[in-house]
Amino acid sequence: MSSTRKVFTSLPGRLRDSFSRWAQTRHLPGAQTLLAHRNIYILPTPAGWFFGLTLLLLLVASINYQLNLGYLLTFLLAGSALASLQITHKNLRGVELVAHMSEDAQLHAGHLGSLGLRLHSPGRQRWGVQLATDKQGWHALDLGCDATARFTLPWTPARRGTQLWPLMMIETRYPLGLWRAWSVWQPAVSLCVYPTPECPAPSPPSPMPAPASGQSPQRSSVGDEFDELRPYQRGDPLKHVVWKRGATEDLIVRAATPSATRLENWLDWADLPAALAVEARLSRLCAWVLIASQRPQSYGLRLPGRVIPPGNGTAHTRQCLCALAGFAIVKAC
Repeated sequence: MSSTRKVFTSLPGRLRDSFSRWAQTRHLPGAQTLLAHRNIYILPTPAGWFFGLTLLLLLVASINYQLNLGYLLTFLLAGSALASLQITHKNLRGVELVAHMSEDAQLHAGHLGSLGLRLHSPGRQRWGVQLATDKQGWHALDLGCDATARFTLPWTPARRGTQLWPLMMIETRYPLGLWRAWSVWQPAVSLCVYPTPECPAPSPPSPMPAPASGQSPQRSSVGDEFDELRPYQRGDPLKHVVWKRGATEDLIVRAATPSATRLENWLDWADLPAALAVEARLSRLCAWVLIASQRPQSYGLRLPGRVIPPGNGTAHTRQCLCALAGFAIVKAC
């Protein structure tokens, strides 16, 4: 009994999914689409069905009582409903949609993000246009004549990784709310969803001095302190020369002051506690990448099977986050 009830309960959802898959084939593949006759659908709204029932009752009453004014009112209202049918359909027909994500946009699993859309309205104004992602709220906007509008659609991804753009719906009920014209579209664009950043996260490892390019500095004990040594170069202050070594070998000077030393930071998978699960490690590394991207020092990322050299900037941050997003769930090393 319970299994039969479950089948009938899931039947509307299956029909809706089947219709969405069929409707998607009515759009050309790609990051943009044009709403036309072949991919716009229109049906009465609940108010429209009630309005039709009201017209039927008016018609029956007019026939029964031979009311000429009743006929006039019934056909006037019916004509208005049919005229609104055409207006509702034309309110969507011709709209061009383009999926467009800005370079600095970030999507994290479980966090509210935004999808970028560009809408173009050629030839006429559009009123009461609404957009939504699958199973999320509706957002309305108006489009001017021959205008292009940029629109951000809220979306919360459920998991990390590379995935397709979510299914979107665009609809209108303008002008009377008696008809609902809508279309279903899923752009053929991949999105990189990053792991959920740990909050609050412990502080990332402290930056360490990077080795000088071209020559590896030596470390020597002078007294109780360690100083970096390198060969003498023209212009070096004489007070930095290690004269004790100069009698037996080429002149050597102490390295520049620590403030001039280039610092870089390594975010290493192996430095995380072994007790942490894979997703917890990815969340912590994601938080560390976001923190390190706000600092002036270079930072690199070490993952099992992949090493990203130290760097900085938006492109480097995106590379590190995409590496975390696409990390395969394997046994921690």
